[in-house]
Amino acid sequence: MMAVANSDVVDRLLQSDEPSIRWKTRALVLGEDPESASLRSVQEEVRRSARVRDLLLRHMGPGRISAAPAYAKWQGAHWVLHALADLGYPTGDHELAPMRDQVVEAWLDPLFYDEFEAGAKADAYKRRGVPVMEGRYRRCASQQGNALLSVIRLGLVDDRASRLVERLLHWQWPDGGWNCDKEPTADTSSFMETLPPMRALAAWAMLTGDAAARAASRRATDVFLERRLFKRRRDGRVIYPEFTKLHYPLYWHYDILGGLKAMVELDVVDDERCTDALDLLVSKRLSDGGWPAEARYYHHSAERKLSNDDVDWGGVSSRRANPWVTVDALAVLRAAGRM
Repeated sequence: MMAVANSDVVDRLLQSDEPSIRWKTRALVLGEDPESASLRSVQEEVRRSARVRDLLLRHMGPGRISAAPAYAKWQGAHWVLHALADLGYPTGDHELAPMRDQVVEAWLDPLFYDEFEAGAKADAYKRRGVPVMEGRYRRCASQQGNALLSVIRLGLVDDRASRLVERLLHWQWPDGGWNCDKEPTADTSSFMETLPPMRALAAWAMLTGDAAARAASRRATDVFLERRLFKRRRDGRVIYPEFTKLHYPLYWHYDILGGLKAMVELDVVDDERCTDALDLLVSKRLSDGGWPAEARYYHHSAERKLSNDDVDWGGVSSRRANPWVTVDALAVLRAAGRM
């Protein structure tokens, strides 16, 4: 029955009105060559799609850059590039360069090179810059990480990308991850702050062969694998209930599906410590073969003034499959040998 269910749900995804769903299904679930003429044609459909048009509405046009801060949630240039990079948007579109510049320049601001010692949480907020507490850089590295991953995936890398890499390597914690927690006693990396830098450094290593980036991304996997992607080391209890719910998009957050996608990208999803997360993902499958979005971080309505994202990503339902979650879940299970 599982094979039939897989076939049925894949057929539905291939018939989707969303070209990005069709692209992800063919490239990530069926394993077609992303460089083939056929899939490049689908990427051109992604570029022309209503979803992409709405995402870019605030940002595109002759000489136009949105007045909103790059990190404005979830409509700023940072988040739009992040979305395009995950949708299969074609690479090398230099019409996106002004957005790329806005984002990269924001995350290479001089304040990210200004470091200072802070002994207490209150001290960390007394000045701009990167506080260092108990020998650890307290920096939200998900910001530089997501930006780096976006420019790599979109084929918009320039000489500033290596500076993002340098900052991420510089801020990495002894346990392999990153954290912006201003409590001096915090000595464990954050899942949310570690996931994007880990993925970005792995992508950079694949693009450039950078051995330091590859080693750093591999070290970061321990943050997740030692906790079986969602459990405390000391007692095996769930770290945070939200980690066990499925979402799309994740933005800077974390859940088991996002963690498993990263393990696939780093080629460690066959590690035995991914088993519990894979089993949990399988257990959430619906009777029609798809997976639901169980929670969300965005709000969308026809009246944009009530929205914090310019597009609807399928909403939330415990009984109805979400195509974005479904295609990512199938891609993970295929890579893990569970298809």
